[in-house]
Amino acid sequence: MRDTLYANVPFQLNEMTHHYGRNVHLVGNPFLLSQLATLCAKGVIQPQINRLVETLYVDLVKTVVNAEFPRKMVSLPTRMIDYTPQGLYQGEVIDPQVRVVTVNIARAGTLPSQVTYDLLNATVDPTVVRQDHIIMSRMIDAAESVVGSQIGGAKIGGDVDDAIVLFPDPMGATGGSLSTAITLYKEKVPGTPRRIITLNLIVTPEYLRKMTTDHPDVIIYALRLDRGLSPPEVFGTAPGALWEKERGLDDRQYIVPGGGGFGEIMNNAYV
Repeated sequence: MRDTLYANVPFQLNEMTHHYGRNVHLVGNPFLLSQLATLCAKGVIQPQINRLVETLYVDLVKTVVNAEFPRKMVSLPTRMIDYTPQGLYQGEVIDPQVRVVTVNIARAGTLPSQVTYDLLNATVDPTVVRQDHIIMSRMIDAAESVVGSQIGGAKIGGDVDDAIVLFPDPMGATGGSLSTAITLYKEKVPGTPRRIITLNLIVTPEYLRKMTTDHPDVIIYALRLDRGLSPPEVFGTAPGALWEKERGLDDRQYIVPGGGGFGEIMNNAYV
């Protein structure tokens, strides 16, 4: 007789209440917020920076897998099957045959995507996991303000039909780069993805507006919302309640309070 205890395993995402729409998830996790605060603190340098980024992305990917990935019922013999026919695990597991593509947006997204790729290879069948690479850069004007983004090259390993496509990129600032990358997949890469999901450590209200406007179908997971340059009446309100007044970007399009340019600090390269 089968025990149905694990036939429908509940998973409840702990997230902040907000008004940005149902596809935006601001993860509520005190441990990860503490790690992220350390990562963003002045004076923290390598190798601690990349170790913290790896820790944060391992847990963020696990959260997304639990919340978004399909499951299937299995009946798997344990080592006890040699002694008793009841030596079977019967219950749900993450569907090992779900196709997954993680996209490295170089250069801040390189380590997060590699962490994602390695973890997924240990979670589902490695033959259905792929990592793509896109080289992108911000375009700035004479005042060093960001005016757009451009793709300098790409290595995309095939179609994305029925795949879950992940974009692990630490800083959701303006949303320009990610929106451009997602448009590339929608318009140029064959196949219809099952889902497109962004995984960010920090996002701004401006990023959320850009992404939810350009790609309302995209699912966003973020550990922290930064709106540090908003007027005083915004502070203390639920995120998105005064969305039109919220501001998280300075005049150079850097996030405040933020943690500096992650492409720079993760690579010790400040150009």
